[in-house]
Amino acid sequence: MTTLRFVLGDQLTRDLSSLRDAAPGTDVILMAEVPEETTYVRHHKQKIAFLFSAMRHFAEELRAEGFDVRYIRLDDAAPCASFTDALLRTLAETPAARVIVTEPGEYRVLEIMRSWEAVAPVPVEIRADDRFYCSIDDFRRWAKGKSSYRLEYFYRDLRRRFDILMDGDDPVGGQWNFDAENRKPWPKKRAPPKRLAFKPDEITREVLALVADRFPDHFGDLDAFGWAVTRDDALRALDWFIGDALPHFGDHQDAMLEDAPFLYHSVISPYLNAGLLTAREVVDAAVDAFARDAAPLNAVEGFVRQILGWREYVRGVYWVRMPDYAQTNALGADRPLPWFYWSGETDMACVRDVVAVTRRHAYAHHIQRLMVTGVLGLLWGVRPAELEAWYLAVYADAFDWVELPNVHGMALYADGGVLASKPYAAGGAYINRMSNYCAGCRFDPKKRTGEDACPFTTLYWDFLMRQSEKLSGNVRLAMPYRSLANFSEEERTAIKARADAVRDGTTPV
Repeated sequence: MTTLRFVLGDQLTRDLSSLRDAAPGTDVILMAEVPEETTYVRHHKQKIAFLFSAMRHFAEELRAEGFDVRYIRLDDAAPCASFTDALLRTLAETPAARVIVTEPGEYRVLEIMRSWEAVAPVPVEIRADDRFYCSIDDFRRWAKGKSSYRLEYFYRDLRRRFDILMDGDDPVGGQWNFDAENRKPWPKKRAPPKRLAFKPDEITREVLALVADRFPDHFGDLDAFGWAVTRDDALRALDWFIGDALPHFGDHQDAMLEDAPFLYHSVISPYLNAGLLTAREVVDAAVDAFARDAAPLNAVEGFVRQILGWREYVRGVYWVRMPDYAQTNALGADRPLPWFYWSGETDMACVRDVVAVTRRHAYAHHIQRLMVTGVLGLLWGVRPAELEAWYLAVYADAFDWVELPNVHGMALYADGGVLASKPYAAGGAYINRMSNYCAGCRFDPKKRTGEDACPFTTLYWDFLMRQSEKLSGNVRLAMPYRSLANFSEEERTAIKARADAVRDGTTPV
């Protein structure tokens, strides 16, 4: 009995649930590059190129195993507009008795898959995506009865359950979290490490040309493309991180440096999220480095928390709370996304740099995302859906299940505290402490008012005033609200006037 197995672009894993029992010579595998998925947001050129090239390489690997792979390209003479079109055309050409797919990483696509049962001439089976430590059902059981969730308790549960960095019933090192040791600014005289990059091969060069031709107006550059597009190269990238960067990752994971988006970060999230690497092998590699005394505990624990903790946590939040989750707007944010998020045309040195490196690499590390573009969106009052669409578009690792909770809940607090216990609001002082941006910026992070006041600092205090009814009772914001209580009415008025001018564009930023 022939089975048609439809593999999506973020499912490039040989041990995928829909491929695990596939039979070469009998089953047919379908993969498709479809216009609908490239333009529902205007994805970064490198993101499209990375996924198309990785898909084409994966298809060749499956063919080498003896599979009949039906691969629909964007530049075929008769391309398919959508996943549904690709499925129905292939079924019309293939005597398959059933369709098997693995559940997608986006609620929108899951709804598309669920519609196939009504339009396909054969049964459609949607299998669970078991590439994660925590299944959705497990997360739902953990979350049951909770109005809000907290990463720390979820993370501890997974550490115990999978015996990761544990000493019996206790965490190795006597504590669960080493964040306090991971907040050092970048040393002034240290050059950032040279990042491992991969030279485009013939398939990738063909895809780069296709993307340049078909998506000339999309955000992003292609000339710096150096992503791994095969599992072998993704494993090389992981090995480089474990051996060369992980030993230093912990100390400086929160640091920001102008024109240096990588530092000691792993930069493997695109490979994890597309399926070229698995979470388990990544965590195992980091834990093994600690066991071999090749990396310190604060670095290994901090990295493991990102994969075992945060990545699993946001996925659970997404699937348990969707689709209503995306519609919440707890702080009533209603302003459009400022154009400089796309253009980089701003005198704010931090924002200008993050937009520039994002355009060049389709990447910025998590502190640049959260504490620069994310915090600014929070303080500015940007409509959640607009900022979420920007993040989904511009980063190579952005898929809805991971992007939406990070931006909606973590950066914007639009869920009202479901995901995080407080808004991650901060003024220019944080950026000044953790980066070298402010030294070359015309704005002063210490000033709240005046033409040279840092917009982050002005907007921070304005944010606290605007949202005092909703936030002043939050115990984690008690200190800034005590400081705000000492501001004179004259200063409050000046802060509000400056903030309004910044947001309305009547003063240049």
